[in-house]
Amino acid sequence: MTDPMETEEARALRDAVRALLTRRSGPEAVRAAMDSPLGYDDKLWSTLCEQIGVAALAIPEHYGGAGAGLAEACIVLQELGRTLTPAPLLGSALLCGEALLRAGNDEACERLLPGIAAGTTLAALAWADEDWSCALTASDTGLDGRAHYVLDGDLADVLLAVARTADGAGLFEVPLDGVRRERVTTLDPTRRLAVVDFASTPARRLDTGGFERQLRRLLDTAVIGVAAEQVGAAARALELTVEYTKQRRQFGRPIGSFQALKHRMADVHVHVEAARSALYAAIVDGDAEAVAGAKLVCSEAFSHAAAEMIQLHGGIAITWEHDAHLYFKRAHGTALLFGDPARALRS
Repeated sequence: MTDPMETEEARALRDAVRALLTRRSGPEAVRAAMDSPLGYDDKLWSTLCEQIGVAALAIPEHYGGAGAGLAEACIVLQELGRTLTPAPLLGSALLCGEALLRAGNDEACERLLPGIAAGTTLAALAWADEDWSCALTASDTGLDGRAHYVLDGDLADVLLAVARTADGAGLFEVPLDGVRRERVTTLDPTRRLAVVDFASTPARRLDTGGFERQLRRLLDTAVIGVAAEQVGAAARALELTVEYTKQRRQFGRPIGSFQALKHRMADVHVHVEAARSALYAAIVDGDAEAVAGAKLVCSEAFSHAAAEMIQLHGGIAITWEHDAHLYFKRAHGTALLFGDPARALRS
């Protein structure tokens, strides 16, 4: 079977995104973006959406999207992961776009998806408690509970929520003035998360029933998106480490020529290639076991690559000025995003 991430069109998309990020999202730009009020570079995001159409990739054409698919979105997420570029693609375009499509509400899709696809509307999905279980409940008085880990939740123009109802999980659209939103400090400074509090908050139910069975597939899509980020970041961490070991000299020769370090970098390479294969299986097969496997394998590969990056760069890697610590923090942050990977595989 042809790898959907290695077709001619896929390579052209990858090249276009990488070229733009190389020009506009170097280490200094990433640090400036993560310290900015939005937590990302809105001009770069606009360029990615207007010139390449990244937010539209997984959204059908009749809702203003490009009608591509998950594989194409993952190509972009891989490239964003390589450079650690902060962007609302995962939370807004992929997670919220998928939630709206799975709700089966044409009116809501026609009203909300075109703006999400254009990148001009920022959407967020609230649903999880601290243990990644459903945090919210719905009753006649509205929604109640506290949602954690809401991607870009304090900035969103559109707020969606998954809540428990008498007939299972439901998807709701929530007015922004009915909730309290607060940005939280994160381990990974390139990932913006918020806590959203609901107290008898009026909300409009969007799904037409049966959303319970759609929720698992929705979260699987999010997990695959994170795995794509991890593969891109792990590969780049290895590249940067190899480059450094060619330049750093000890005992009169590059440290990369030492057999022990060659073995360690080769081991990282094996982990990265295994992660690529796991991501491919999750995208192509899409079953629960393949998705859980991708979460576990990609998380472990990135954590291993980031740890070796720290070790092989030596003391400079633990300084604020070096980017190794950002890869290390992203690795640990993504490993926990959407739940523990080992527990997901066992469930």
